[in-house]
Amino acid sequence: MPMPTSLIPSRFLTLVAHFLIVINIFWSREDNVLACLPLSYNLHQYQARDTELIVALSVTLGMFLIELLGFFSGVSMFNSTQNLISIGAHSSASVALLFFLFEQWPCSTYWWIFTFCSALPACIEIVLVVSVFGLRTKAL
Repeated sequence: MPMPTSLIPSRFLTLVAHFLIVINIFWSREDNVLACLPLSYNLHQYQARDTELIVALSVTLGMFLIELLGFFSGVSMFNSTQNLISIGAHSSASVALLFFLFEQWPCSTYWWIFTFCSALPACIEIVLVVSVFGLRTKAL
């Protein structure tokens, strides 16, 4: 039993680290939007890329909400498989998003990071919540 209890703080800390980096990208998104644009761009292109990045970051925050609700409700807190998937995904996202922030990667890269590092653990969390509350079974 020591393995699942040692994973709980790690999962929470990697989730918080990923969350803080996403908030930081919100604050400094102008540089990342400019990295997504060609050298000569107009205002419409800038606004479109800015809106795209705002939507991507907002959906990421929604995925955090889903995962935190499942975590704090206790549905997946002691599920070692979900803990390992979440730790791996969020620590990978933290590293990738730091490169995204500092190296000013193109905006399309964010969607790849989002898919594998935010959407995947949130979808598994949804499956666990439905399994526990909807089917009235024990957590996987």
